[in-house]
Formats: sequence, C-alpha cells, structure tokens
Amino acid sequence: METVKLSPKYQIVVPKSIRDALALKPGQYLEMLVVDGRIEMVVVPSMADARGFLRGIDTTVPRDDDRV
Repeated sequence: METVKLSPKYQIVVPKSIRDALALKPGQYLEMLVVDGRIEMVVVPSMADARGFLRGIDTTVPRDDDRV
C-alpha cells in the first residue's frame, strides 16, 4: 500500500511502484470512481489497445420477426 499527498492544486503523484506494476505511461487516461467512500482509479485502454478485443465473438443473435 502506498500513501500519497494531495497537493494544493488537488493533484497526486502515482508512485513509481504502481506505475511500473500497471505499466502506466505519461498521457494515459484513468477513470476515477467513488465506491463505498473510497476512490478507485481504472486505466482506460487506448483505442489501439482495444482494437480486435471482440474478435471471435459469436454474432448470431436470434431476432424477432419484425427485426429482419
């Protein structure tokens, strides 16, 4: 567990051990969520990383007769 200090400008520095563990890069986006009174940060994948993540998904979906 790492402790960080909130700056007067409401900024924090992500500790190096966490940056290394998650392979974070400068300019990468993180989503911040409030969950049960705590902050959770989730890495937002880049469009390049998301490319092809649905490859092989089954696209056969039963349709209603009026949706053909």
